[in-house]
Amino acid sequence: MNFLKLGALDLGSNSIRCLVVNVIPTPTYTHYKKASMTRLPVRLGADVFATGRISDETGERLLHGLKAYGHIFTVHGVAGFRACATSAMREAENSIYWVETVRRETGISIEVIDGQEEARLVFSSKIFDKIQPDESRFLFIDVGGGSTELTLFEEGRAVDSLSLPLGTVRRFSQGIPEGTWERMDAWIDGHAHPERGPLAAIGSGGNINKLYKMSGRQGGEPLSSLYLSQQIKTLSALSMDQMVLELGLNVDRADVLVPALEIYQRVMRRAGCRWIYVPKIGVADGLVRDVYHRSFKADWEAGLR
Repeated sequence: MNFLKLGALDLGSNSIRCLVVNVIPTPTYTHYKKASMTRLPVRLGADVFATGRISDETGERLLHGLKAYGHIFTVHGVAGFRACATSAMREAENSIYWVETVRRETGISIEVIDGQEEARLVFSSKIFDKIQPDESRFLFIDVGGGSTELTLFEEGRAVDSLSLPLGTVRRFSQGIPEGTWERMDAWIDGHAHPERGPLAAIGSGGNINKLYKMSGRQGGEPLSSLYLSQQIKTLSALSMDQMVLELGLNVDRADVLVPALEIYQRVMRRAGCRWIYVPKIGVADGLVRDVYHRSFKADWEAGLR
């Protein structure tokens, strides 16, 4: 079997993720099989959204994490990878310093990407291999630690998008900037209002992925808006100890799960979405696919002919 290993580093506001994937091209289809996924709760956003800067302590944790990820790539024999940072690194006053420090000490070059690139990466990750929806119009909702990305898709094409400073870590650190909720509501009314026709939601992000796993759903079955509301009510009644000890959530997931689900809920209600599909695909998956298409696809597929 011919395959190559590719990697991705997703530096989010809550955690940094390292993904290694076996890419297996065949004459009819390219398979992406996850080999390894590691997540570290560095929480860049806890500093940035409170002070505007990445502290030395958090920056050192970031360095240690990325050095470890570099070793993981070496052990796996990764042929190529892409590292991207999102909301927290975009807003940090000293982001250039830390990007340069990481490059100098680890050899890893970090790209700081905007919200539109985040949405493109996620949505292009063979998302419809994971779900088989009946609908043709979708509101893509990606809730992270520092931002929420909304993208309206019609017939598989992005029609419009919006990036908001609306994230779970941000809510704890500095609060949501004034007018953010109103901007979100106005955009939905103008682009995805129920009167424009029915549409379903597609959810991306660690928190909606966790809820989907907890639900026991399989095979791309969507979650209903009613189920989402019920789970928010149930989880809101639990203490942190109960969420960690009884539900088995990580500590850094337990404190952000409900705030994230409330954002999905508000978007879905405003847009009249009855269902949310959860393909459990993120930025890292899109990065791997992007690396393959940019740097390897032509040569590898030529060898199959």
